[in-house]
Amino acid sequence: MSKGPRLAGEAGRIVRLAEQGRAPVRFLLDGIEREALAGDTVLTAMLTFSPVLRRSEFGPEGRAGFCLMGACQDCWVWQQNGTRLRACSTLVGNGMSLTTQAPGDWP
Repeated sequence: MSKGPRLAGEAGRIVRLAEQGRAPVRFLLDGIEREALAGDTVLTAMLTFSPVLRRSEFGPEGRAGFCLMGACQDCWVWQQNGTRLRACSTLVGNGMSLTTQAPGDWP
């Protein structure tokens, strides 16, 4: 079993306390279907189900974003097709397939 942030089944870092009135958005996180709310960023959607966005490229530490405004590049994550995006400034979309591991780390 690989180490790192393949943690989509673990408790998330973000807990929704009260949300109503926004349409659901379905996406895949590490191959598991998840549900976010319309208008959520990828960062919010992922951290609702996982304690980290990805593993640091410099060590085993988990990363969960830093500046939250698209300047620091700490929140880069990958789509299943291998392209990466900034989780803090990209809205989650229906059918999006996201992964917490870089393409080179995929089993």
